[in-house]
Amino acid sequence: MTTQALPSALAAIVDDFQAMSEPERLQLLLEFSEGLPELPDRLKDHPELLEQVVECQSPLFLTIETEKDGGPAGAVRLFFKAPAEAPTTRGFAGVLHEGLDGLSAEEILSVPDDMPELLGLTRAITPLRMRGMTAMLGRIKRKVAAASGVRS
Repeated sequence: MTTQALPSALAAIVDDFQAMSEPERLQLLLEFSEGLPELPDRLKDHPELLEQVVECQSPLFLTIETEKDGGPAGAVRLFFKAPAEAPTTRGFAGVLHEGLDGLSAEEILSVPDDMPELLGLTRAITPLRMRGMTAMLGRIKRKVAAASGVRS
């Protein structure tokens, strides 16, 4: 699979990872963990609105919202909650947030399920952690499909 099959923001992230050595890729993943936005107050106060991705080794929760007004119609917003002491999990969430937040449901649903493998981390990260990122993407796609009435 090439990055041409990916939305442009996600393709740029994948290209950045692919241009680096393995140690540099891990450092970049840590930078994405630091850039993951905090939850807005309306979600901080209502953890029941978040869904846990149980396949992740660290506790990760996520939800989506579809813009109705104030932004591009149908833009999907992603929200994640991951502990600071789980930088790999936060980094994966940061990659997905930066690469997918604000896209349409169709764009998100078109992302190949094996996209996490394109980051080139399979030798540097345990298979369980890679499975966690794949599960995060899968959960996002299922929630988007359910919210938009599209079958994934």
